[in-house]
Amino acid sequence: MSRDAFIAANRFGLGPRPGEYQALSGDPRGALLAQLSARPPVSDLPDTAGALVIANSRKAMMAEGNGEKALTDGRPDNPVRELYLREIGARFRRCVDSEAPLRERLVLFWSNHFTVSVVRSGVVPLAGVFEREAIAPHVTGRFEDLLRAAALHPAMLTYLDQARSVGPDSKVGQRRDAGLNENLGREILELHTLGVDGGYTQEDVIALAKILTGWSVVKGGGDAPKQFGFDINRHQPGDKVLVGTKIKEDGENETYAAFAMLARHPATARHLATKLVRHFVADDPPPEAVARIAKVYADSDGDLTAVTKALLALDTIWAAPLVKMKTPWELAVSVGRAAGSAEIMKDEAMLFRRLRGLGQAPFTAPSPAGWPDRTTDWLGPDALMRRIDLLSDVSAKISGSLDLEQLLTNTIAPVMAPQKLQFIRQAGDRASAVTMVFASAEFQRR
Repeated sequence: MSRDAFIAANRFGLGPRPGEYQALSGDPRGALLAQLSARPPVSDLPDTAGALVIANSRKAMMAEGNGEKALTDGRPDNPVRELYLREIGARFRRCVDSEAPLRERLVLFWSNHFTVSVVRSGVVPLAGVFEREAIAPHVTGRFEDLLRAAALHPAMLTYLDQARSVGPDSKVGQRRDAGLNENLGREILELHTLGVDGGYTQEDVIALAKILTGWSVVKGGGDAPKQFGFDINRHQPGDKVLVGTKIKEDGENETYAAFAMLARHPATARHLATKLVRHFVADDPPPEAVARIAKVYADSDGDLTAVTKALLALDTIWAAPLVKMKTPWELAVSVGRAAGSAEIMKDEAMLFRRLRGLGQAPFTAPSPAGWPDRTTDWLGPDALMRRIDLLSDVSAKISGSLDLEQLLTNTIAPVMAPQKLQFIRQAGDRASAVTMVFASAEFQRR
């Protein structure tokens, strides 16, 4: 079995399924490139409009006196919580069953880059559909299109309070004592495009906040579901200057002009390249790799397929040791893929509780910055012990259906020393041996 097949399945994938190494061995890089052409899987979950209808049911529940507590109290008649758990379960099955795991890894990466979090209760019914509709269709397209889809989705407008932002000199602003909310503009500059060291100023934050005014709730009220869009009556009139570029007064088109400029800015290229290399190579990204990816991004006008192909072409990415630790989500998914079935965690509420126990339940990042990508920022001794406890628990439940020798061959055997493999084979019982496989450094790293 080739080491490149191991790297392809773990560094670029989500952990190998049975038989995946054999499929990758002939031409690992070619097999990964083919995955970029895969289409996003079809979902039977509600689209954005449907999720907003369900969100409205939360409003009805609150009117009946159930309140915010109903979101987390486990009541079986809570449709918002039910949708949230269904989204988690569907996401888990999608990742475990995927035959294009590189594409799913890209979805996870860009979803974290454009974080929306259910720490804001209004996001709970929208987080899953945000990832499916705003992120997944664009991970192999142009970054500018991904930026537009993510930044203007109702989940992001809700999460960063954009719906409350009003141009002070707009028609609505002149009638009400209302003004700008800078949250979305600030995070677009700091997190989504230029980066914290990208050279923007507070004046640029204000300028982008003015450009974005108008993106809000445009319909709803009473018992009607919310609808989001652009309301010219809330938009701040006049030309704006953003990062030295004049954005002429043009309603919602100002947003598109600003996004096009930001997506092509050299600071955005460096910021995105740094994050991608950190994610796929090492916590401390090699500068030469960052420079290479930033150049491809700039030369290709932000073509994310070209950028991903450039990542795959980096020699260092195939030569560097696997030093990245799998996140709780990646670990759970890789156990499911190693077992060949998402049924190992078919109870969606239990899956949520287990991931929360590991500190990273889906869509619960503590800030718009998302989950950190440096292991030292999120994995301490307590978290490591909880991982081992979880793996021991899962192993005890599934070990009876696993062939140990096949599990070794399908997971860690290509890179584990023969003496360590023999040590696992000599474990006192099957469950202990399976736990040793999942808890090994070779399995936990990617």
